[in-house]
Parts: sequence; structure tokens; C-alpha cells
Amino acid sequence: MALPQSQEKADYVAVMFGRIARRYDLLNTVMTAGRHHSWRRLATDLAVARLEGMGLDVATGTGDFALELARRPQVSGVVALDFSPQMLRVAEAKLRRKRLERRVEFILGDALALPFPDNTFAFVTSGFSLRNVADVGPAFSEMTRVAKPGGKVVTLEFTPVKGRDPFSRFFPWYFRNVTPRLGALLAADREAYSYLPSSVEGFSPAEEVASIMEKAGLKEVAFRKVALGTLAIHVGRK
Repeated sequence: MALPQSQEKADYVAVMFGRIARRYDLLNTVMTAGRHHSWRRLATDLAVARLEGMGLDVATGTGDFALELARRPQVSGVVALDFSPQMLRVAEAKLRRKRLERRVEFILGDALALPFPDNTFAFVTSGFSLRNVADVGPAFSEMTRVAKPGGKVVTLEFTPVKGRDPFSRFFPWYFRNVTPRLGALLAADREAYSYLPSSVEGFSPAEEVASIMEKAGLKEVAFRKVALGTLAIHVGRK
């Protein structure tokens, strides 16, 4: 599958996520056997360690990362931003079910032009979203800009699996062939779930993402791979 570029990519991804918003959580749970919640908890642990204040979740989707932040006593409140109105409607319904309305504010916005002043948030997070922005460098620059000095930028994202061992050969095949079938079966949208493995294969390895974060002005950048090396949690400090 050929991936669209720049503005075409932004428009394509916005429409695609709008289509799958109502089934997005179900597919996440099926494809990860429910493990995506534990990965967000780990990323949140790294974000809030030895810090307190307001949090921002960029490209929040259906809001799981924002809700995980909101549960932490170190976090005084969370703003969660996404460019898909359909995703935000799902997130807001989830927020009401969890009775966290006073802790999270959802807003419609662009990850490449965050509508916040410099030095606003103690925590800036993003989960499973960097592959979908038109340009990763400016996205990190924006997240860094709105973080307070001493604050953290933490991301959770798939990373390409490379190698000659059996798992490194099997996982890309599984992702490329099984994921679209699950999308067709459970979300009636094979195209959207063909985009997912293609976007992972075309994304930067964890080492390159760390370098991009440093170029955006972050310090003490480090990453941890989880899920047998298929995901990377990156942490940087402003």
C-alpha cells in the first residue's frame, strides 16, 4: 500500500480514523490481546515520575492515554487534543463512563500547530500517533515548545522490526497479512487496517526517533522497547 504524503496524508488519515472511530478500541484490544493498556500505564509511569502539574495528550484518539494520565495524583488536569471529531466523541463518551469529566478537557486541534502558549505543560504525551502526522520533526518541536522547562515529552509508538531471527521475519508477515483481515472482519474496513502495517514499516526506527527528539531540543532522551521489540516508549526532558 502506497502511503500518502504531507497534506494528502493528513487528510487521508483524518478521514480514515473518522471511519473506524467506533470500532477502534475493539480492534486495539483484539490485536494486542488487551496489552495496550499496560503499555500506556508503563509510559505514564515514566512521564509522571518526579513531576507534577498539567498534562497534554497529543493526537489522543479515543482518549486512553489521557485517561491514564488523569488517574495519577501527580497530574492536576489533562488537555487531550485530536484532529478527528469522531474519535473525540468516542473519547468524551468514555470520559463520562469513567466519571473523570473534571479531570480531562478534549479539544479539536492539529499536532503540528498546538494552540497553547510556550512552557505550559509538565507532561506531554502521545500514543500510537506519530506515524500518522505529516512530519514527525515539527510534531516533536511543537510538543517540546509547549512543555515546561524540566517537563517531559513521552511517546508510545510501533517501531519497525528488523532482523534475521524467526520472530523478526514472522511479525512483519503477520502484521501485513492478518491485521487487514481483522479490520475487514471487525471494523468492515480492510483499507484502514492495511494502512496500519504499511505505516509501521515506513516509520523511523527507535534510534532515529530519539535523534529527532534531540534535534527538537529535548535532553536525556532514552527509549525502552516493549512487546518483544515491536513498540518503543521514548522519553525526553525539556
